[in-house]
Amino acid sequence: MAFSDRSDAISLPGEEVTRLGAEAQAVVRRGRAHVARRLGLEPDNVVYMRQVHGATVGYVGRPGAAPSSPMDGMCTDRPGLALAVLVADCAPVLLADPEAGVVGTAHAGRSGTSAGVVAALVESMAGRGADPSRTIGLVGPCICALCYEVSPETRSAMAASVPEAWATTRIGTAAIDLRSAITAQLRRLGVTQVRHDRRCTKETPELYSYRREGPTGDFAGFVWLKGA
Repeated sequence: MAFSDRSDAISLPGEEVTRLGAEAQAVVRRGRAHVARRLGLEPDNVVYMRQVHGATVGYVGRPGAAPSSPMDGMCTDRPGLALAVLVADCAPVLLADPEAGVVGTAHAGRSGTSAGVVAALVESMAGRGADPSRTIGLVGPCICALCYEVSPETRSAMAASVPEAWATTRIGTAAIDLRSAITAQLRRLGVTQVRHDRRCTKETPELYSYRREGPTGDFAGFVWLKGA
């Protein structure tokens, strides 16, 4: 499991896309290839999703098989095939059952977490032989509860389905605690080995943050099974 940062150019802010024009896609392709090689992976073996803040999860079974339809989670049992999730305040959730040889990733923002993307990923992995009790989870950098200000109505709506999401910012206003919500969901699903990269995206300049910058690029979380 690993995370990139804004220096890796796997995604670009809108102003950079405008400045680079036709060259922007080539810059992103080179950035993604560089990160893959740094992680010991073949660039063509890293799969990215078309994320839409939903709860659809798919299976990826071969290199180059990028999902054709939008989804916010995917899993695989193929060694050497890496799954990537793009975020800029939402939580990247990485899961692995090394004994079963199954890994997965989810894009878990407020909408996806409320819709059940984490549960859908755990269920999809279980269908491939993973056991939640053996599964290791890593919740990556995301906006922290002290920074994630929302309306009282939004907080109440999410807390109705995930009570652990209820939070208050450092200035006393309504907030959502994504990390606590996702951790609680994983534990209720039987995933008790949950680890964290507790960096707050809004407070960490080397990571992209929509709340800090407005429309911006993304960094990524990666999970894969090592090849033989």
